[in-house]
Amino acid sequence: LKENPARHLDHNTVSALNWIKETGDQQSSSPTTKTTRKQYCDYEHQTLSKREQAEEESLFAAIQWPNPPVGKIPFIRSTDPAHSNFVIVNSHVRFKVGDQLEVRVHMKDFQGKPKQYGGDYIQARIHSPLLKAGAMGRVVDDQNGFYKVFFTLLWPGEVRVSVSLVHPSEGIQVLQRLREERPDRVYFKSLFRSGSTSETTVCNVCLPGNLPVCNFTDLYTGEPWFCYKPRKLSCASRINHAKGGYQKGLLTPSESLFFQTDVNIKVPVLPSGPDSVTVEPLGLTESANLDRSQGPAVFPLGYYYQDEWRPRTHWIRHFNKTADISECLQGKVVHFFGDSTIRQWFEYLTTFVPDVVEFHLGSPKNVGPFMSVDLKHNVLLKFRCHGPPIRFTTVFSSELRYIANELNGIVGGRNTVIAITIWSHFSTFPVEVYIRRLRNIRRSIILLLDRSPKTLVVIRTANVQELGPEVSLFNSDWYSFQLDTIMRKMFSGIAVFFVDAWEMSLAHYLPHNLHPQDIIIKNQIDAFLSFVCPSDT
Repeated sequence: LKENPARHLDHNTVSALNWIKETGDQQSSSPTTKTTRKQYCDYEHQTLSKREQAEEESLFAAIQWPNPPVGKIPFIRSTDPAHSNFVIVNSHVRFKVGDQLEVRVHMKDFQGKPKQYGGDYIQARIHSPLLKAGAMGRVVDDQNGFYKVFFTLLWPGEVRVSVSLVHPSEGIQVLQRLREERPDRVYFKSLFRSGSTSETTVCNVCLPGNLPVCNFTDLYTGEPWFCYKPRKLSCASRINHAKGGYQKGLLTPSESLFFQTDVNIKVPVLPSGPDSVTVEPLGLTESANLDRSQGPAVFPLGYYYQDEWRPRTHWIRHFNKTADISECLQGKVVHFFGDSTIRQWFEYLTTFVPDVVEFHLGSPKNVGPFMSVDLKHNVLLKFRCHGPPIRFTTVFSSELRYIANELNGIVGGRNTVIAITIWSHFSTFPVEVYIRRLRNIRRSIILLLDRSPKTLVVIRTANVQELGPEVSLFNSDWYSFQLDTIMRKMFSGIAVFFVDAWEMSLAHYLPHNLHPQDIIIKNQIDAFLSFVCPSDT
């Protein structure tokens, strides 16, 4: 286990993260602040091929983020949502369904002075509470303290606008620093045991210092994973993997002011003037094609109406009866790979469909692997968590599997369905770690679809969640948004389908939650099953 197995792999098959290169902060803006990545790992690593390097550069370009001016910005000059406001452009105009609505947001600091630069992270949506309707907006940063938000008006009636500051630009700068300099801020541990002797050591993608380590780098994917070597036991005696905990004291006193509940984390920006418009319905001939938009520029990709999700690029079926779900899944094997947010899909189907019964494997609660069967309809549902880093309580070492390797072991075919999500547990690492993982998964998906083209592969995107001062440093929506942008780019042009959990969580009226409530999960399942069993129309 000590030898680095990555060097036995063809470098076109495996491309490793180069941890020891010094990089500037990846955000483009004028001006920018420089964050130098520490020399955090000194193991031998693969270099990227020219094609992989070009892709990585394009991915970094896609997640560029404007920075505050060089130098420390005092809290009083940081963005204050209470002093800021938004205005609906032409709020007096008679809007029709299908029209674009523009909102201008003006950010100010705690002294009420206009901000002169951008980089704030804003979320916005339109909604009609009585209709249980909602859709998200597209934010454009003018990089001068002003922001434009564009909405497509997709239903008639009174439509309200809501704008929130998720993080000020000064806080985003701190999140960038933590991502580059403190990838150890969530740490992991493993238990090693032989006979009556046991030891627990710290583990991670990379470990600082010169202490002896156990190299658990995966032989097939080259995914790196290390634990400090136990003093008395061998590396082969590893029993399990678990979340160790969260590092404290990550911020200076001045930095912590940028992360305050009800002050500058997910705080509403109030309107200066009306916060709603009246939207008139279209005639029958005009509305026929409104919901079926095509092309990469479609925004938003969907919206809620009467609490039902309506995608704009494809038809959706609403599986309100358990019999419809059983009929759809008849004869199918469904694999769920990923974290707890896709485990919710497994749990929903197991709970909601009476004929689906969980077959207890004796797995740890919330960890898995899990399996449910429907003998009447010949349905098999399986859940397995993705490989490390994963912040679950305790996973047996024998159950630590990488999605790419699992996909390589699946025959596939018209009755095989695969659903994948992987994002939340990568938010504390430099994005190269995530890019590497997706590259391995993508390669395995392409091989699977090549040998079994009728296999259905569905990817569940990230979603927004409730944020506080501590959670923001580990799992901020900003981190998730960046990873989600990377994932969508890396899987574009491949024969996979997306369930847009991001829009579905942001557009809904329920409070943000890492694990969305049942009505949102129900809509995600509807979207998922609509790919499994498309509408005849």
